[in-house]
Amino acid sequence: MTTKPLSPFCMACCRAARQCCGAILALAALLASLLAGCAVLPHDVLRTASQARTDVEQSTLARVATASLAAGQSSALRLLPAGDQAFDARIALARSAEISIDAQYYVIANDLSGRQFLRELHDAAARGVRVRLLVDDLYAGGDDGLLDGLAAHRNVELRLFNPLPVRTGGPVARVLLSLHQLERVNRRMHNKLFVADNSFAICGGRNIADAYFGRSEPSHFIDMDVLVAGAAVRELSAAFDAFWNGPNAYPVESIAGARADPAVARARFGALMSGLARFVLPEGARDSLGRSGIGSQLAQGHVELQPAGVRVVADPAEWPEAAAGRSEGAVMNANLELLRTARSEVLVVSPYFVPMARMIDAFRHASSGGAQVSVMTNSLATTDEPLVHHGYMRHRSALLNLGVSLYELMPASESRSAETGSGHGSLGRLHAKLAVVDRRWFYVGSMNMDRRSAHCNTELGLVVDSPALAGELADLIRRERMPNSFSVDRAPGGGPLQWTYARDGRQWTLNREPDSNWAQRLRWSVLSLVVDEDYL
Repeated sequence: MTTKPLSPFCMACCRAARQCCGAILALAALLASLLAGCAVLPHDVLRTASQARTDVEQSTLARVATASLAAGQSSALRLLPAGDQAFDARIALARSAEISIDAQYYVIANDLSGRQFLRELHDAAARGVRVRLLVDDLYAGGDDGLLDGLAAHRNVELRLFNPLPVRTGGPVARVLLSLHQLERVNRRMHNKLFVADNSFAICGGRNIADAYFGRSEPSHFIDMDVLVAGAAVRELSAAFDAFWNGPNAYPVESIAGARADPAVARARFGALMSGLARFVLPEGARDSLGRSGIGSQLAQGHVELQPAGVRVVADPAEWPEAAAGRSEGAVMNANLELLRTARSEVLVVSPYFVPMARMIDAFRHASSGGAQVSVMTNSLATTDEPLVHHGYMRHRSALLNLGVSLYELMPASESRSAETGSGHGSLGRLHAKLAVVDRRWFYVGSMNMDRRSAHCNTELGLVVDSPALAGELADLIRRERMPNSFSVDRAPGGGPLQWTYARDGRQWTLNREPDSNWAQRLRWSVLSLVVDEDYL
C-alpha cells in the first residue's frame, strides 16, 4: 500500500516500473478504459445534512478540556511524537466519548491498528454515541467487511470521498478501470482528523495503520500529530462538516449497493473482530518529551496542554474546476506565507518534497533576510516513493545555491557504510509534515511540501503561535532527526553532491546517492522524465 496520494497515472506507472512491464500497462489502461466506460457513480444521491454536535458542555470530555485550558486561553495543544501514544490518544478519546465522534482519514488499513480503531468506533456507537466516519475511497475498495460491516450498525454513518466508479479489486486495478474519469479520480482527500465530543481533536500526519503507530517493524513511519482542545476544535469540526455535507462525500450505501443484508454485514464485522486484543498502552509509558499517555491523563481529569494561538487551515471540499491542478490550495498558501515571515530560522520537514516556484521563492526570501533555512526529507534509502524522490533531486542544486541546508533521513539501524548497498535493517521512514519558523510559529498537518499536495489533494493543518511548542518541535528535529540524517552538500570547490553522516564517532562522506545502484538510479530517472512534477 502506498502512503502518499500519488496521481492514479503515477501510481500505476510506479507499480508497472517495479514489474518492468510499462508496455503492458499502456495496453491494459486502454483496454480497461474501454471495458469500464459504462462504470459511473449514481446521480441524485440522498445526503442527509448533519452538523457537529454542540450540546456537549456536560460531557466528561468537555469538562476535562475546560479543566485543561489555562485561564483566558481559547486553545491549547500537545505534541504527539510517539506512535504508541498517538494511537492511545485516539483510542482513549473514543472510549471516553459520550455524544459524538467525527473521523476523517485518507487510509484506514485492514490490519491490527485499523481493526482496533474501527472496533472502538463500533463500541462507542453501541453506547449511543453518534459516529460519522469519512474515508477517502482510493484504498477503501474491495469487500473485506470492515467498513461495510461498521456502517451497518446503529448510530454509525459512513461516507466515502470521491469514490471510484469501479468498486472491486486493488487500488491500481480500480484506477485503471476508472481512467475514463481520470480528472475526478485524481482528486483525493488527504486530511487526517479525529474529533471526540467536539471537545478534543487530533490532527497531523498519521493515517490509521500499523506503520504509523510503531507497530510494523522493521518498517515504520516517523510522524507527528497534535492533540487540540478549545476553540480550535470547533473550527476543525466546521472543516469536517464542510466535507461531510459536500457533493464529493457519498453515503456508502449509495455506491456499494445491497452487498449484504444489514444483519449479515453486522455478523461479518463481528466475526472479523472476534478475538481481537484490546489495546492497552504499557503502564508507565512515556514519549520522547517525558509525558504519560493521554488515556491515563483523561482518567485523572486533566491533560497536559500548552496554551497557543491556533489558526485552522483547510482546503475546500470542492475546488473550482478552473483552479484544480494550477493554483495552490489554502493550506499550501498558509505555509508559504509563514515561511516568508522568517527572520532567524526555518525548519521544514516533509517526507515527499518537490518544491514549486513559489516555495523556492519563499526560501530565497527567508534566506536573503538572514534566516537559516533547513529542509529535511527522506533519502532514496528510506523513501517509499523513489519517483517522488527523483522529482526532489532535480531541485537540490538550486536549493543549495540559495543557502538551504538539506538533510535526508538515513535507515534507522544502519550499522555499516551506506556505500555497500546491502540491506537496510530497521527502516524508519519520515512521514511527518512540519514547518517551524523562528522557534515561535509552526505548521503541522497532512500536507506534504510537494506539488501534488499543493495542486490536487485536499489537506488540513494548523498554524500555531507558541514559542514553547515550536521550541519543543525544533529541539526534537535537531536532537533526534538531523543527527540520523545524511547532510547533503557540494564537494569542496563546487564539485558534485556528497552525503556526509556520523557513525561510531566518525564522520563518513559518500560521493553517490546512498543505498542505490546504477540500475535503480537509471530506472527511476528515466521514468521521472515522463511523469509531470505536478502529479508527484
